[in-house]
Amino acid sequence: MDGVTVIDHPLVQHKLTIMRRKETSTGSFRRLLREISTLLCYEVTRDLELTMETIETPLQTMESPILEGKKLVFASILRAGNGLLEGMLDLVPSARVSHIGVYRDHETLQPVEYYFKAPEDVAERLIIVVDPMLATGNSEVHAVDVLNRHGVPDELIRFMALVAVPEGVRTLHARHPDVRIYTAALDRGLDHNAYILPGLGDAGDRMFGTK
Repeated sequence: MDGVTVIDHPLVQHKLTIMRRKETSTGSFRRLLREISTLLCYEVTRDLELTMETIETPLQTMESPILEGKKLVFASILRAGNGLLEGMLDLVPSARVSHIGVYRDHETLQPVEYYFKAPEDVAERLIIVVDPMLATGNSEVHAVDVLNRHGVPDELIRFMALVAVPEGVRTLHARHPDVRIYTAALDRGLDHNAYILPGLGDAGDRMFGTK
């Protein structure tokens, strides 16, 4: 699908398969999520701009590349998005973190916002919004809407998911066509309860051991 990058690295696909297994324990699921989020973040940040800096090595002076501009912001859609943060922060420990509290009303399937916190200059930074599952896309649209209201243009927003479906991609891109989507898998679709098929179940429940 246009605007979607499916990250098919063998290690990503291997870890995702283990996470999909219903017998995978909470501890193993959490560990694998941290590992796979690092690999996904590596791909999402592949085209970050660099500038050159003069440094001193133990042997001589040289011009060496370094990231240009302000630090990244990782924006977690609570609660499940937090499972992706640890691995991403292992890779980019200087990144700022934003939290967007949105839950899906199970009757209307519409998002309900209850919390938002971000750096004061969030509008001047590249934002990577994270949520393990891009299902209906309604929560993700709402999260991007919130960032827009705080001055962040769609061009500075990327979205990273573990698993996505065409329905969610279409919903997000219908409202925010310039938000680039990165995912480890584009699954078949949604069931009557708006769960991803074949999916991996409820990522938040599997991560935290809840029902």
